[in-house]
Amino acid sequence: MHRTLRAAGLGLVIFAVLCGLWQLAASAGWLSDIAPTPARTLSRGIEILSDPFYRDGPASVGIFWHIVASLRRVLVGFGIAMLIAIPLGFWLGTSELMRRAVDPMVQILRPVSPLAWLPLGLAVLRDAENTAIFVIVLSAVWPTLINTIDAVRGIHPTYLNVAATLGATGWQRLVHVLFPAALPGIVTGMRLSLSTSWLVIVAAEMLVGGQGIGFFVWNMWNRLDVDAIVVAIVLIGAIGLLLDHLIALLHKVVRHD
Repeated sequence: MHRTLRAAGLGLVIFAVLCGLWQLAASAGWLSDIAPTPARTLSRGIEILSDPFYRDGPASVGIFWHIVASLRRVLVGFGIAMLIAIPLGFWLGTSELMRRAVDPMVQILRPVSPLAWLPLGLAVLRDAENTAIFVIVLSAVWPTLINTIDAVRGIHPTYLNVAATLGATGWQRLVHVLFPAALPGIVTGMRLSLSTSWLVIVAAEMLVGGQGIGFFVWNMWNRLDVDAIVVAIVLIGAIGLLLDHLIALLHKVVRHD
């Protein structure tokens, strides 16, 4: 407890020093005229968060609705990606032939930037909302797929041999041996997938428009409201930290040593 308090105190001191240097650089004229300052950012943050629920048209809404729109897209895309990645990962992890056949396609598609799929998604789906979810699916599927394959392949053969000796069916081996043993690796992949999804949705929403935290950032830039952008960046980071901690809690539950 004492070490935690010391670490928190040191963190606050470092934060205060950085804000002081930031304010000094702005006051000394080292930054551009539109550059944000700590004082203006704090004031703008209070203004934005004081009325987060307002609605004044389809795009003119409070920050709460932008965050909800982004989270909805992320969770829908993430859920679809998990429905694809986990079963496919088990299949490829248990089939050497299929893994070798599919691996070149996986290795070619995995490094492609998710934003490169945006024009194709708009051309095929003709809908900005579905395109954003499409990009999330493509972002989230790879970390979980790769981790699931590795987790299944890393299961000790003794477990499978014992299950076979006891006459377990294929379904019983999957439910009672493969899935529990691979679960920590799967959750690690899910953690990476969710972080990637939240990272990508901001950039995707800048291009597809509508409601969303990414659209909010782009809209504020068009207004040259850079202080509001800093507020949005802090919110994006805080929500990303919360999502990561939620998956980390799940990882602690399923982890076995």
